[in-house]
Amino acid sequence: MTSPLVCVLDYGFGNVRSAVRAVEHVGARVVLTDDRAIAENADGLIVPGVGAFEAVMTGLKGVRGEQVIGRRLSGGRPVLGICVGMQVMFERGVEHGVESEGLDHWPGTVEKLQAPVVPNMGWAQVDVPAQSVLFDGLQDERFYFVHSYGARQFPLGTTEDTGRFRAPLVTWSEAGTADASDRFVAAVENGPLSATQFHPEKSGEAGLQLLRNWVATLS
Repeated sequence: MTSPLVCVLDYGFGNVRSAVRAVEHVGARVVLTDDRAIAENADGLIVPGVGAFEAVMTGLKGVRGEQVIGRRLSGGRPVLGICVGMQVMFERGVEHGVESEGLDHWPGTVEKLQAPVVPNMGWAQVDVPAQSVLFDGLQDERFYFVHSYGARQFPLGTTEDTGRFRAPLVTWSEAGTADASDRFVAAVENGPLSATQFHPEKSGEAGLQLLRNWVATLS
């Protein structure tokens, strides 16, 4: 059986080589490209992102990434956002008082974390919902975060099941200490759209297993 083809979207922003190597390591064929035809038709698409929300949005629009992502999702084709690649899936981001439009696949605002120390950098545990596919077998693991901004709420809701549509599965984490911390969205699983605030490609074996779980859904 041919391994699934994963496209890592290249929009000229950030170091993505580690993501390419990690996905190759878990058994997928990987191409790093901004070619729209490949990005739209690959078995899976990864949207990486580091730095500022507005700059990532500008880079994505420069390669029509918002169209690629939208077309994939409308056809039920898997997309995985990583770090700021997750943040831009929300409605808007606010950095240094500047509000920027996101891709608006989820309602909500990405804003500065209200934690004693920012950026939130290092390894942390996550609160995984039941029935998670991404975190299957990883409920007690730690993952590597490095970020100053995040989605501190998930207005779409995470617990109600309408019977027709499965509610998004939202994983949470906290920045700070036991005395003062701030809760934020660490990952989302919402049909074909999944995303992580942490970097699975920098999270050791736990991160590789999460990528392996995602790649397994592509077949």
